[in-house]
Amino acid sequence: MVKKFIKSLYVATSLLMIWGLVVAMLPATVHAAQITSRSLTLENTATVGGSDPGGVVNHLFTFDLATASAIQSVQLLYCTTADGTCTTPTGLLTTAATVGTNTSTFFSGFTITNTTNGAPYISSATAVTPTTATPYKIELDSVTNPTATNTTFYVRISTFSAATPTGTAIDTGNVAASTATPIQLSGTMPESLVFCVGATVSETSGVPDCTTATAGTVAFTTLFSPTYTSTATSQMAASTNAGSGFVITASGATLTSGTNTITAIVGASPVSPILGTSQFGINLVANTTATATPAPGAAITPASDGVNYKGEPTTNYATADKYLFNTGDTVANSAYGGAGGTDAQIYTTTYIVDVPGNQPAGTYTTTITYICTPTF
Repeated sequence: MVKKFIKSLYVATSLLMIWGLVVAMLPATVHAAQITSRSLTLENTATVGGSDPGGVVNHLFTFDLATASAIQSVQLLYCTTADGTCTTPTGLLTTAATVGTNTSTFFSGFTITNTTNGAPYISSATAVTPTTATPYKIELDSVTNPTATNTTFYVRISTFSAATPTGTAIDTGNVAASTATPIQLSGTMPESLVFCVGATVSETSGVPDCTTATAGTVAFTTLFSPTYTSTATSQMAASTNAGSGFVITASGATLTSGTNTITAIVGASPVSPILGTSQFGINLVANTTATATPAPGAAITPASDGVNYKGEPTTNYATADKYLFNTGDTVANSAYGGAGGTDAQIYTTTYIVDVPGNQPAGTYTTTITYICTPTF
């Protein structure tokens, strides 16, 4: 029995030694470290959405490196799956890719090799050791997205110590992205004119608002007298997208009471009010106290800048304290800085009346009609 036990112990010991020798001869398994905080952003270009199927866009990779070992190349391998055999997504094209300006300065000495579609890599003439600066970024410009719609694809990021992506990777990590159906919106801006007239027109949130226009019944602020000038004001607002802008005309008769009238100021040029004479006229500017107290009228608001706001009174109705009324005259247009469309502005019309001492008593009225005509 003793001999049998010794023999069994000898065999077991021999097998254990052989097993140890086999294990010692097996190659060591090396695992790459996992890249962290990794992402792939499909960036828009001037005309193409970042996730457009088949769109030529920019791909921005952002990640942290897990290992402080020096690297000489980084491969970006595009696949239809996250692991296993790599199949290049249909329609993907990386052979025109370039290194974009959003790439980290850490990779400033790296150049791109894009000869193999779906497997571009950047490399440096010498190895570079990562620093504590994170995250790292690599931007590939002019990448053609996969052509399948609403389809996920993967990019396997790997860093290497060699100038080509061969051998064992230092760090690895996958990122995912997807193409997406673009939402195509359409709408029509028609030919537009917004015009309103009232005793007053106000702004809403700083924008002239025709819904605020009040009724068009306007009374002079004082009784008529040969010793002062009576005034009244009304307002109107206009905007248009007409390519040649608009013109506003004013038409109507002078003030009358039965058979009695107040003489309209007609002619080629506006004139100053003359106390004790029969006069009726208008202008579209802010006037001074030399005409009446308080000073009537107001400048166009918002002020014209020749770009978004182009309204202005015409020459004969643009001089402070001078008035004219030729029925049918163009009193304003959108020609400031060149004829064209304009955002809404408020125009204030001032009306003046002077009368002689023998002006017959009565209630004097008239109706003035403003017409805004756009040219598209």
